[in-house]
Amino acid sequence: MSTSETGHVTGTQDKDYNIIWFVEACLSNALRLEQYIADAERDGDTELAEFFRRAQGESRKGAEQGKALLRQRLAGGGTSSVDETGLGPTDEAVG
Repeated sequence: MSTSETGHVTGTQDKDYNIIWFVEACLSNALRLEQYIADAERDGDTELAEFFRRAQGESRKGAEQGKALLRQRLAGGGTSSVDETGLGPTDEAVG
């Protein structure tokens, strides 16, 4: 990543952009894993299909946590403490 861009070019601060990018990457990964699950199921490989389902769940979880954090920051919540779930004390992941 460039160390000089701080939102002058994109209009979005790097840290907010990074959260947006992270959420998009998680959601994209969840979509891609859907195809991997279908491929494994078509081949009768239930172990692999389950592995990809768990990975897909983690991608969805990451996306939800990123959305919650971005929502908090854009609402003026700043950089409050974040617990091990990635959410602040009163935040909930919203689907």
